[in-house]
Amino acid sequence: MSEFITENNYLDHAATTYVRPEVLEKMLPYFTEKFGNPSSLYDIAQESKNAIEEAREICANVLNCHPSEIYFTSGGSESNNMAIKGIHKTRMDFGIISSSIEHHAVIHPIEQLSQLGVDSTFIDVDQRGLINLEKFKKNINKSTKLVTFMYVNNEIGVVQNLKEISRIIKKYQSDYNCEILFHSDAVQAPGKLSLNVEELGVDLLSISGHKIYAPKGVGLLYKKNGIDIQPLISGGGQENQMRSGTENVPYIVAFAEALRLSEDERLENQQKMKKMSDLLISEITSRVKNYKLNSSRDICVPNIINLSFPGFDGESIILGLNFKGIYVSSGSACSSASIEPSHVLSALGLTDEESLSSIRVSLGRDNTEEHIHDFVNALEGVLAQLASYKR
Repeated sequence: MSEFITENNYLDHAATTYVRPEVLEKMLPYFTEKFGNPSSLYDIAQESKNAIEEAREICANVLNCHPSEIYFTSGGSESNNMAIKGIHKTRMDFGIISSSIEHHAVIHPIEQLSQLGVDSTFIDVDQRGLINLEKFKKNINKSTKLVTFMYVNNEIGVVQNLKEISRIIKKYQSDYNCEILFHSDAVQAPGKLSLNVEELGVDLLSISGHKIYAPKGVGLLYKKNGIDIQPLISGGGQENQMRSGTENVPYIVAFAEALRLSEDERLENQQKMKKMSDLLISEITSRVKNYKLNSSRDICVPNIINLSFPGFDGESIILGLNFKGIYVSSGSACSSASIEPSHVLSALGLTDEESLSSIRVSLGRDNTEEHIHDFVNALEGVLAQLASYKR
């Protein structure tokens, strides 16, 4: 367990995580002793190359794919951009379908392509965050070349039915004899849900290291063999010509170990997170008079809980908790000098006031029942203090 976690109450694991000791131990030798450039021929260089290929095999085992379908990147944002922009560069008459609650690492690349004339459609979600599949079916057409829907939403934790979406895509392809690729931003899924790409029916999938107790700055893109993508970065042709630049061996080794551990511990982690989130919601319900739960528990991963407190400012709640050594996130995004409501919560139908009064609690492997009790105690105190300022 991180010393920071034991001394503080960190409840923002959907934002980032610390590097696990086991993961750190795996990566350290590649900074000092096994530092060779994988492109060179001598022994320590080949040792680095072998470490990368071993990491690739580990990741492939977790995703149930061939190692040649794993491409290491700098993280989820690069993987998403590689999938979206890379596919666009290789196809004519390009249309793309996504959802209104995607991460900005998906929305912004699509908006950039829209400025170039690409036909882009964002499908609405219902009040719980599920994609409207009937609208999705109606919007698929012969110019649709890529569909990208996130697996788990980073703000509310809702899980999309990728298998059903894949089935819809495959039926359209069969009926109209066309190619439509299916990509998913799965950054929030490891350790919570299966990443078996065969079962999910995806052609491309993005994962980030720093959400699973690996360092920031590493991730992967799964790309099914036979799919043509134009690289974003040109140069020495590393990663099978897909991502040039000398490989970040320590981080790749660390990432693979973290992904393996997250899968090995997934079922145990699911049970623990369910118990913890049930406790959190039960305590808030019994002690806070007016709140709104924005994460529907039956369709969300248990570790992400989004809450609105009408009449209060979410940023003020976060700062009040921060003074007590408790760390959570906001449901709104700070942009320049203004604070904008979360596009995800707005898509659910929340008012601006409800959105700006929201906070996100995201649990991790080291959180305990004591952390939950301390959080609710502190929250109750912060809300009372903020209410006193209004009198």
